[in-house]
Amino acid sequence: MLSLPSVVKIYLHAAPVNLHYSFDRLAGIVRDEMGRDPLSGHLFVFRNRRGDRVKLLFWDDDGWTIVYKRLERGVFKFPVVSSDARAVQVSVADLSLLLWGIDAGSVRRHKRFSLEAHRAAHAARPPQAARAPGRAGNRARLAGRTEAAIGRAESRAAAGCHFIRV
Repeated sequence: MLSLPSVVKIYLHAAPVNLHYSFDRLAGIVRDEMGRDPLSGHLFVFRNRRGDRVKLLFWDDDGWTIVYKRLERGVFKFPVVSSDARAVQVSVADLSLLLWGIDAGSVRRHKRFSLEAHRAAHAARPPQAARAPGRAGNRARLAGRTEAAIGRAESRAAAGCHFIRV
């Protein structure tokens, strides 16, 4: 698994690139084709036409770094993007899956908390005063549930069922 700071974004270049290109030429592709700042510290991923090699380019504080990986067998499974897209942003987990040869599209993901989704859901929520039923309605609903639970407990006790609280 890769370990990158959370501020680092990962961009996959959509089209294959000649991987004979080195630092400056790949940085030019980032700037001209992807529309990103190559000196931002983000990670940019390029692949060759056959799909068996990738280069990762990023700017460290004092210079360029390239990581180059060649597969002896098989190909890297890049995500399918629209024809007009120049680049796609992926997560660290998606990049890790790509480098390990796992198709990210076939992976079943469980729901997790997402700050962006949380903010979007709460931005669309109506103001506090306009919400229904409000605190009074919730209290009444909970009070009804509590009375029903007490009634069930009393009937169990009358029937001879005893619960031991630990």
